Amino acid sequence: MKPKAVKGMNDILPDVSATWQYLEYVVRDIAQSYGYAEIRLPLLEQTELFKRSIGEVTDIVEKEMYTFDDRGGESLTLRPEATAGMVRAGITNGLLHNQRHKLWTAGPMFRREKPQRGRYRQFHQFDVEALGFAGPDVDAELIIMSARLWQRLGIDRLALEINSLGTPDARATYRDALVEYLSSVKSQLDQDSIRRLEQNPLRILDSKNPEMRGIVEAAPVMLDFLDVESAEHFAELKALLDSARIDYSINPRLVRGLDYYNRTVFEWTTDALGSQGAVCSGGRYDGLVEKLGGRATPAVGWAMGMERLVDLYEACGGKSPSISADAYIVAVGDGALEQAFAVAEALRDGIHGIRIEVNLGGGSFKSQMKRADKSEAEYALILGEQELAEKRVGLKPLRSGDDQTSIAQDELVETLAKMLGRSE
Repeated sequence: MKPKAVKGMNDILPDVSATWQYLEYVVRDIAQSYGYAEIRLPLLEQTELFKRSIGEVTDIVEKEMYTFDDRGGESLTLRPEATAGMVRAGITNGLLHNQRHKLWTAGPMFRREKPQRGRYRQFHQFDVEALGFAGPDVDAELIIMSARLWQRLGIDRLALEINSLGTPDARATYRDALVEYLSSVKSQLDQDSIRRLEQNPLRILDSKNPEMRGIVEAAPVMLDFLDVESAEHFAELKALLDSARIDYSINPRLVRGLDYYNRTVFEWTTDALGSQGAVCSGGRYDGLVEKLGGRATPAVGWAMGMERLVDLYEACGGKSPSISADAYIVAVGDGALEQAFAVAEALRDGIHGIRIEVNLGGGSFKSQMKRADKSEAEYALILGEQELAEKRVGLKPLRSGDDQTSIAQDELVETLAKMLGRSE
């Protein structure tokens, strides 16, 4: 029986991985240009970390986590998101007390949910976090950074939604008002909402059930319950976004799916990917470090799904970078292969980033030229008996239709660099 990949865990083939590499490079480059440094985190964490951070009454913890007991009896979980691990690493390694860090990480996450376009059981995220920053200025910087990403990639089918969840005290007051309202319409709630009513009523506002839409729209609004400091924080954030000419709308129902958020929350959404409209989401989580055993530390960040970014980039007309070779070396005759390897290494030494493919497996001149053409290389470099004797290389353009020329081996690096528009 032919082996299959695990359901919801996909292979990323070479023609697609070229786009992934390009997008990962761009996101990484932009994050680093704002002063964010990479941190690499384990795929496995103690299960209790996610129960405490995400919240036990969430779909992620209740239904979606890949959790198991290892041979020592310890409960471990494949990470379903990155923020909890980022905070755990900060506490474990003493990065947070009287310090400020701007960090990014990237890699696979795991949630056992129904696989569909843009939502897989193994998915990939790029995660950016600022730890130790209390003001709305860093909230604005993170949003402006993400806007710069869309601009650089030529993606324009995105809209930014923002909201404020206030402080825990303000949320507690709002929670009471929300529970009172929802209890009055309890007979109209679906089963998930009834289950959440006592433990996590704010999550009802994030219901995806269309039959709940009218109930959610009539619910009290968190912005009406903000404390003075949170209202000022939100007003300053809006002023900073206005000054940076970042368009946004205020969505009072935006609560985010995880329990640890407070004050600023935001989400970039698109109409280009069907039902999977959220591409980049984030917000502030000032209480999470203390909740996980560290000292009280303000923090804010965002996460972006790479699968959705790839889909959105292509939907907006983005093209995959070429992964074909710049030149394919055809080697025919005694001693030609040895010289081909020497020429290839000299070109790699002399031209930054050049991609050279040497014909392997022998073959006639005709068969090797067919392989060269199939490789989609720009040029064929030909080493036959005459070229070896004269210490020259035949250079044949494969895409332009120009005539073949002959170049001295000691001039090949300089000549090919100019033809490719590369520096030596």
